[in-house]
Amino acid sequence: MANSKRTKIILACTECKQRNYFLTKEKKLHPERMEINKYCRFCKKHTPHKETK
Repeated sequence: MANSKRTKIILACTECKQRNYFLTKEKKLHPERMEINKYCRFCKKHTPHKETK
């Protein structure tokens, strides 16, 4: 697992800017930033979440 090519990313809600989700992704296959519709427990609804630094 030490040679894993997956990197840790954080997803933040686009409406309230809270960091809600921690995921891993393959940088070689998906070099661009991710944007996914996910549930935000602070907004209490489904909102777009973008990858942060």
